[in-house]
Amino acid sequence: MPAEYEGCHTTFIEGYVVDGHVPIKAINKLLKEKPAIAGITLPGMPMGSPGHGDDKSASFTVYAVTKDGAKPTVFSYE
Repeated sequence: MPAEYEGCHTTFIEGYVVDGHVPIKAINKLLKEKPAIAGITLPGMPMGSPGHGDDKSASFTVYAVTKDGAKPTVFSYE
């Protein structure tokens, strides 16, 4: 995981790395689409993300992390 894209927690789900307070909607998309990536990340600890406040209007950019070390790309906007 490139340092500037690191989240605060890391887990593995069905062979994918999920880093940070990634919204469940993005995780469900990952598991449904099963893209050829290493995983997804929500960098930092943004306010309003799961576990960090209850701001339903907050929006986040979730990034896809590749297996080849290329720069992460946008996976979804939540």
